[in-house]
Amino acid sequence: MNEPLAERIRPTSLSDYISQQHLVGPTGTLTNQIKKGLIPSLILWGPPGTGKTTLATIIATESKRPFYTLSAINSGVKEVREVIEKAKQSGGLFTTKNPILFIDEIHRFSKSQQDSLLAAVEKGWVTLIGATTENPSFEVIPALLSRCQVYVLNAFDKEALETMLTRAIETDSELKSKNIELAETEALLKLSGGDGRKLLNIFELVINSESTDTIKITNDLVTSKIQKNTVLYDKTGEQHYDIISAFIKSIRGSDPNGAVYWLARMIEGGEDVKFIARRMLIAASEDIGNANPTALIMATNTFQAVTTIGYPESRIILSQCAIYLATSPKSNASYMAINKAQQLVKQTGDLSIPLHLRNAPTKLMKELGYGEDYKYSHDHPNNFAYQEFLPNELSGTKIFEPGTNAREKSQAEFLKNRWKDKYGY
Repeated sequence: MNEPLAERIRPTSLSDYISQQHLVGPTGTLTNQIKKGLIPSLILWGPPGTGKTTLATIIATESKRPFYTLSAINSGVKEVREVIEKAKQSGGLFTTKNPILFIDEIHRFSKSQQDSLLAAVEKGWVTLIGATTENPSFEVIPALLSRCQVYVLNAFDKEALETMLTRAIETDSELKSKNIELAETEALLKLSGGDGRKLLNIFELVINSESTDTIKITNDLVTSKIQKNTVLYDKTGEQHYDIISAFIKSIRGSDPNGAVYWLARMIEGGEDVKFIARRMLIAASEDIGNANPTALIMATNTFQAVTTIGYPESRIILSQCAIYLATSPKSNASYMAINKAQQLVKQTGDLSIPLHLRNAPTKLMKELGYGEDYKYSHDHPNNFAYQEFLPNELSGTKIFEPGTNAREKSQAEFLKNRWKDKYGY
């Protein structure tokens, strides 16, 4: 039997379900709904290995409903319609307990595939449960999203992960036959990254690599075993966040070689083309910004192009954009500026807007001084008039600090000519 440990010990009831207490704990938002069997269509959003599939299965089991499942990776509109038809037929045996249709990785469904679900959800033929690692606001069409409740699952914390390991040792038939001591767990927890499935896969790999039945789990043992089995570990397909991190850091570090390599890893692993393009959009602003404003235009056009074209041709467009971003001058000045501004807002609250900056659409507002003494910049030399644009309490606070690249040096010179005395440019 080659069934993985994660499958062998998968919880089958709420009492066995670990973590996500905000959803399924004693006062969780889903607890009473599950117990009563009054389940709305919903989207489970969270990182890999946080129990989305398990929770969907438990919901169906505890509410005693027929359960149908589809994977967005290998299902098209035809498969969706076939399952909905089956669900409608089985649902005829029930009143309020209509069948549950679970769609894993629903963010990979195209618009037409998601459209094919609308009637079934709206008319109550099925209760839809979608699982996604991506923000459903971006990946689920508004018409479908408006018919679903969104529930967020969190990465497992240290306590939950250690509970998972202990339960595996105590309940799994194969592990119970061995003498396993959890002397150290730091390496296991670090490598798992809060992903329960990854934790159990690594744990099982370490156990199976030992030739004796008496095994003492230490950090050194785990690290050595994983290093020796790098290829096997990589093939679990759960390095989604690690690889995108390496990709973005290669772009930030101005290395097109690293960027294209990690891009290829994502493409070969079947990563969603829009996910890659969206991360490049963020990098174009966060890491390049006004050092090369064209980078954001390039990334935006890339996102639009790959969304229209898809694989395999999109690989070329993604490569072009990745290389362009990696070889662009870098600046995080815009990123740092908004961080500082938001921190100021949190610290100082809703400070009063200076009267001269306020809009005055009514007579009363004008009488109260709204807009009075405002200087219209275009009526002054060089389209500039010295005046206050921050709340009085923050007057003179420098938020934006230009970078040292050529473009931002020119911005610094522009600001120096206008605001040297006020902000110290």
